[in-house]
Amino acid sequence: MTTHRIGLIPGDGIGPEVLSPARLVLDAVARRHGLTLTYTSYDDWSCERYPREGAMMPDDGIDRLRDRDAILLGAVGHPGVPDHVSLWGLLIPIRRAFRQYVNLRPVRVFEGVDGPVRGARPGEVDLVVVRENTEGEYSEIGGLFNRGLPEETAVQEAVFTRAGVTRVLDYAFALAARRGGRLTSATKSNGIVHTMPFWDRIVAERAAAFPDVPWEREHIDALAAKFVLDPGRFDVVVASNLFGDILSDLAAAVAGSIGIAPAANLNPEREFPSMFEPVHGSAPDIAGRGVANPLGAIRSAAMMLDHLGHPAAARDVTDAVVSLLAGTDVRTPDLGGTATTAEFTDRLLAFL
Repeated sequence: MTTHRIGLIPGDGIGPEVLSPARLVLDAVARRHGLTLTYTSYDDWSCERYPREGAMMPDDGIDRLRDRDAILLGAVGHPGVPDHVSLWGLLIPIRRAFRQYVNLRPVRVFEGVDGPVRGARPGEVDLVVVRENTEGEYSEIGGLFNRGLPEETAVQEAVFTRAGVTRVLDYAFALAARRGGRLTSATKSNGIVHTMPFWDRIVAERAAAFPDVPWEREHIDALAAKFVLDPGRFDVVVASNLFGDILSDLAAAVAGSIGIAPAANLNPEREFPSMFEPVHGSAPDIAGRGVANPLGAIRSAAMMLDHLGHPAAARDVTDAVVSLLAGTDVRTPDLGGTATTAEFTDRLLAFL
């Protein structure tokens, strides 16, 4: 039997509530495919730990994760801890220490899920946002000056390196080639005078290495509008850290609910563990009520199986999701239903 060591970080809010169903699904599909999954859970790496210890995770947290084959994360964030503290104390250090420079966010409209956009129809919207995940607008360079004074100033520098832009573009072009689709590059080179023309120039350079992949560039403001007006036209969209973050959440909402959206933080070279997480965040307003949608975490777990080399197991999970949504009216409240997290998971396990 193939054995994989999985690190679990339940985190905050609904994180533990959606990670448990994901683990049940993983265990069920693993039995079918002859896989052994062993779990190490880091239950106190969270905002609850921060006031007590002054840190989101221990000093040796990265070293504890280093020998995992993959990491599955629930959610990070709590109203009692500033978001930049929680994010930079856990999620971003993991992404950067393990060179998870690709954030992969597939967006699909499922039969049986009513979305808010008329043009977002099942079978027609199936795209992937490839977000640069370790540099760009989310850098640590900058600072505050003249704190508390009328002329207080904040400076935040965006960092785009040739190596960083090239590697994410190569991943996106190769993905578009495998899917047989078109690549769209998000830019804003008409207004951002240095980093975006630099990004555009490298896109054109790397496109020459993928002559069979048609590509286009779209300014981010127009692209956001087209995501709503005509989402079916897109296949692979590659974007900088900030633009990719915004576009992928927008696309998930177009597909019907951010609660169903999965994500992967990938180290494509597999030198380090990759991390998988639902897009939805910790949702403190519904935490503890037992009504969180587990699909984002479950679909992230399926992405993890695929990354670990088990595409058939991943397809089994996805097929069960498709069957449940198309063949029943079992829905959590975010999808207009009344099912609890446990009820929804039980029905999904039955299909699986």
